[in-house]
Amino acid sequence: MAIEVVLKRWGNSIGVVLPKELIDKEKLKENEKVLIEVVKEADLTKLFGSLKRKMSGQEFKDMVRQGWET
Repeated sequence: MAIEVVLKRWGNSIGVVLPKELIDKEKLKENEKVLIEVVKEADLTKLFGSLKRKMSGQEFKDMVRQGWET
């Protein structure tokens, strides 16, 4: 199950607080060991407007259908 959390500073460490919904769903208990996979959220703001030429949505779909051969 993937869930978005915000990192918080605790002294010299950084931690997360797990939402109650996740704790209830996974039946987590205090002092239980869990495995956490960290995936940093991508910043896609630099991609918007990065196409070298302007094209309509239909033109873009047509290009993709051709296998990016333009």
